[in-house]
Amino acid sequence: MSRLWLIVPAAGQGRRMGAGLPKQYLDIAGRPVLAHTLARLHAAFPDAALRLCLDADDARFSSEWVPFTDWQRVPGGCERADSVANALASLEGVAVDDDLVLVHDVARPCVALDDLRRLRTVLETSPDGGLLASPVADTMKRADADGRVVHTVSREGLWHAMTPQGASYRVLCRAFAHARDTRVALTDEASALEALGLAPRLVPGRRDNLKITHPEDLSHATRLLSETAIDAPLSDETCS
Repeated sequence: MSRLWLIVPAAGQGRRMGAGLPKQYLDIAGRPVLAHTLARLHAAFPDAALRLCLDADDARFSSEWVPFTDWQRVPGGCERADSVANALASLEGVAVDDDLVLVHDVARPCVALDDLRRLRTVLETSPDGGLLASPVADTMKRADADGRVVHTVSREGLWHAMTPQGASYRVLCRAFAHARDTRVALTDEASALEALGLAPRLVPGRRDNLKITHPEDLSHATRLLSETAIDAPLSDETCS
């Protein structure tokens, strides 16, 4: 099995939360969101190495929240893609081509351990990379500039992209270099792989792998995390 590298971008300011501090430092049961997310990743992948992307002026961070033995702080960028690119650059000369790299949102602390492990297994044999995702279940509407319905969009074949997302170190580096050279705007790692002409594998994941973006998301995540043991490395429990 190839070596696993985890990249967690955590340099965002979380302005949409309107909470006065970045969302990765919002409190859930006495610990910041960042600590919960790293604990969940470590429970699934205790053998992984971590690259944590933080703002250079971040004074809130404490290394006590990092459960990984092999980890490194790398500079965050203005955009998520910049942070990931910095982390990939930090792996030069350390990672080998076939090593697996997974990128996970710091604001997704409820990702299920079984989903994480299944994703790793699938991507070990998926040359185009892949991501956790869930099929769209709601009726989709396309709106005009005034917020009026233009038409109903078929949800057949539509998926909500989640994280982790990733590919082999070689492929992900190629994808980010191509996006940089062609000035492709990246929304996630899968979009970089797609721009390279690849077809990332969609790996079904639980719908409660929510991303804390709006104030109501924090209370939802708090409830979910209260129902599961996060810190037990061998636990198979997931958010429910």
